[in-house]
This record gives sequence, structure tokens and C-alpha cells, in this order.
Amino acid sequence: MSFNQYALLRATSRTFALSIEHLPGHVREALCLAYLILRISDFLEDNDYMPVERKVALLQLWDHILAGQASAAELVAALADRAPAEADAQAAHQAPEILAALGRLPPALQTHVLVHCRNTTQGMARWVARGPDIPAEGDMDDYMHEVAGRVGYLVTDIFAWYSGWIRSRRGALMPLAREFGLALQTVNVIRGLRKDYERGWIFVPESFCAAVDLRRADLFNPAYQLQALQVLDMLGDKAERHLHVALAFVKTLPRWLHGLRLACIWPLLFAVRTLALSRHNVNVLIGEVKMTRAEVQTIVRDSTLFGWSNSWLDQYVQHLRIAPLIPGAGDPGAGPSASRPSAG
Repeated sequence: MSFNQYALLRATSRTFALSIEHLPGHVREALCLAYLILRISDFLEDNDYMPVERKVALLQLWDHILAGQASAAELVAALADRAPAEADAQAAHQAPEILAALGRLPPALQTHVLVHCRNTTQGMARWVARGPDIPAEGDMDDYMHEVAGRVGYLVTDIFAWYSGWIRSRRGALMPLAREFGLALQTVNVIRGLRKDYERGWIFVPESFCAAVDLRRADLFNPAYQLQALQVLDMLGDKAERHLHVALAFVKTLPRWLHGLRLACIWPLLFAVRTLALSRHNVNVLIGEVKMTRAEVQTIVRDSTLFGWSNSWLDQYVQHLRIAPLIPGAGDPGAGPSASRPSAG
């Protein structure tokens, strides 16, 4: 199996590939390889065929490999009983090549990638062992911190390696970076509610359901659709709070680092728009709500031209929250997209 890290990146996530491949030099390589390492962790965490005990053991093995205490070939051998059908599994089978490529990066970048990816992998193992027990919002935040908030730390440390300006403000950026990760993950939870439910996980806090006299087990029962939509609204409000801080993170990055800004702007705007499509939308409980390709292309084009402007970003985020749907985006019967704000 030949190894092309960017082809593998695009196979695992076209949207994140868009951001990562836009970055400069070693920053691009480091975040590409970090993303692939985390896709391996994610595969070991949430595949639908391994029992919990095996998932935990393999996550622990992967952590030891990242620490240099075991060989990546051991992971490949441990996965030899099943052909790598999906892209994440293919990444796991190419773990030796991924780590070899990481070893060619500057040592400081290797350290940032390995420290944060190990922390994330350890957090995933803890949550797999714990199981889908999420009594309150704080428990949900704990899970999201492990799988996404730490990724915000990783991105910030790599940006700080590249830019002295960011390095001098790292302390102020880190709390915002965590919220950025929580923002994207909350939207992912909303978008993946049905899929996660089908694999035995409901990431909605029990306290959210209890607030509307709903058992979590009935969240996907059509007889309780009204209450389920109220819970969805609570999740949407939570996502908005995190997204507000994520926007502050992006606006802190200076306009002369437009490439780094865009790599953060795109997932932020995609999350804002996905949340808008998901608001009080019963389709979230039935399947998965997505933007259309046309919407993605429009967001990328507009932000590439005007994303250097913080006032434009404020306007555009508001536009994405309220713009009518276009056909195929969340509601197939919606009308054309609204006009876009001008740059400030």
C-alpha cells in the first residue's frame, strides 16, 4: 500500500483537508500528520466491531507507540484480522509510514504533535472504558475536551512554533483554543446524533433530557419528538456559546497571517452554518444534516476574499445563522441563499 499523506488526509476528511493543505510548509505537514494520528485514535475509539476491552487495549498500545515504547508494526499486526475498508482504518494500517513521516519534521514540531496526540488518545481510552455515561453538561465537556479541546491546544502550539506573534500571546489564546475545539465538537455531536445512537452512544447530557421530562432512551422515539427538539435547542444554544468564543480566537489572529486565519475560519464557518441547518430540524434525529457542496464553495470563496476583516467575519457569521436554506442543505424544499455581507 503506497503512502501519500495528503491523499489519505483527503480520504479521511475533505473539509479538514481543505484547511490543512492551505497552510504553509512544516505547519501543513505537522497538522496533516497530527490529524492522521488522531484519525487512528478515533478509529480505535468508535469503530463498530470491536468490544470495549479491545478498544481500550488498542488505544493504550497506540499511546505506547506514540511514546516510542512500542513499534507501529504491532498495531498493524493487531488489526490484521479485518481488512481496512474505511479511510480511518486504512490510516491505522499505515501507522508506520505516518510516524516515519513525522520523524522527518523539526524536533519541536514532533514534540507538539506527540504530546497532544498522546493526551487525546489517553482521554479517548478513559472514555471508552467509562462508557456512554453523561449525567450533566460538565461530563459532556470533559469528553469533548479530550477529543477536541486538546486539538485546539495542538493547533495553537504549532501556530506558535511558526509565528513569534502568536507565541507571545499563547497564554491568552489557549483557553480560546479549547473553546474552539468544544465548539466544533458540539456541532459534531448534533450532526452525528443518530449515527452515535445507532452505535450505542448518546452524547446528550441526561440533565438536558430531564429538563423537559424526557428519558435519554426516548430521545429518538417519534412519540417524544417535541421534547427531543427542545433538547436539540439546548444543544444548539450550547454550541452557540462555544462558537462565540471560537470566533474570538480567530479574530485574535492578525490579518497578515491570513493563511493561518483561513485554516481556522473555514471549520468555524462550516460549523456555524451546519448548526443553523440543524436548528429545530427533525432530520437531525432521523439522519444527518449537511451543507451542500455549493454552500461550502461559497463560504470558502467569500472568506478567502474578505476573511482578513474582523468586522466582515462578524457580519458573515450572522448571515450564515439566518440565511435561507438552499436546496439540499438540511431542508430540500428551501429557497435560494440570501445575499452576503460586504467587507468592513
